[in-house]
Amino acid sequence: MENQTCISRVQSIYQLKYGSPDLFAKSPGRINLIGEHTDYNLGFVLPAAIDKAIYIAIGKRNDSEIHLTAADLDESFTVSISELSKSKLDWPNYIMGIVDQIKKLGLKIEGFNAVIAGDVPLGAGLSSSAALECVTIFALNELFVLGLSRMDMVKLAQRAENQFVGLQCGIMDMFASMFGKADAVIQLDCRSMDYHYSPFNQKGIKIVLLDTCVKHSLASSEYNVRRKECELGVSEIQKKYQEVQSLRDVSAQMLETIKDRVDLKVYNRCKFIVEEIKRLQEACIDLEQNDLIAFGKKMYLTHEGLSKLYEVSCMELDFLAAYSKDNINVLGARMMGGGFGGCTINLVKEESVTDFIYHAEIAFQKEFNTKLKSYIVSIGDGTSLVSID
Repeated sequence: MENQTCISRVQSIYQLKYGSPDLFAKSPGRINLIGEHTDYNLGFVLPAAIDKAIYIAIGKRNDSEIHLTAADLDESFTVSISELSKSKLDWPNYIMGIVDQIKKLGLKIEGFNAVIAGDVPLGAGLSSSAALECVTIFALNELFVLGLSRMDMVKLAQRAENQFVGLQCGIMDMFASMFGKADAVIQLDCRSMDYHYSPFNQKGIKIVLLDTCVKHSLASSEYNVRRKECELGVSEIQKKYQEVQSLRDVSAQMLETIKDRVDLKVYNRCKFIVEEIKRLQEACIDLEQNDLIAFGKKMYLTHEGLSKLYEVSCMELDFLAAYSKDNINVLGARMMGGGFGGCTINLVKEESVTDFIYHAEIAFQKEFNTKLKSYIVSIGDGTSLVSID
């Protein structure tokens, strides 16, 4: 379902600044039901695109400049294609990163104007940044007829974030945004990039996101630290098991052989990933059997591991996960995303959603003296052009 308010804002601002755009596109945020931090360890993930997106209106210029406007932030940015460098504004970096990667491929683009807006909540762990990268490369691919496939675009968007933005993220967020399909989750093998869709039966269930509105400054730096800690564990395991390429290849028995040879933190990080990869594979069987009760129990186990072993949770997220666990109308809940803030994802019985959100808000306000935000999301389609009447 497209957000007509966002489309109208983008359209009117573009018209006012630049005239008529050449095309419109959108790319959604994503949720991840289970399989957190497993993507950069070449394991499995289970994401889905949601019905909230970043929208772009874009058109060619007759010079080599890029003129950008972020409607939601009321900010503008201009740069020459030949002089790309990181901006303190942050959001232009995701777009410049895409242009930088296009240049590195030797593909030719010219200057362009773009206006962006969206209804993906910022800082909530719904990957608004990946949505921005995906909508940018998708729109530029259409505008300049670059001939890139969806898989090409996903890989390019990941490289843009790794190399230009500087976050060593995995590929899941971009893949879910680009390849999402309504009423289905994507079982993605992050090593082979094989994937298939599994129906997600939402009948009688709503996906509720509880947003702590917290984003601790540790998030980006600690994300990169976790990746290095996993790599340290792998390098130690490889001394005995040369066939191991990533934690994807590591069994619980293999992991025990390094327990006394590595820092406890490194062991715990690896333990969580090894367990999470196995848990996701079992959770996929639950979905095939339409057993959301068993699936929900695994979500709680994931949260426990993220909090105690991987240490990327925070007291606000732990509070909400525990609050949901005590509610018989919630099938499963966990923190979602990189960590240190953002949302919990909750599978809630449809008839209890309003009551659940109301009492969660009261409990959170009482505990932290902070207002809790909530979003009800549905699983939707991935990146696409938008038709404008």
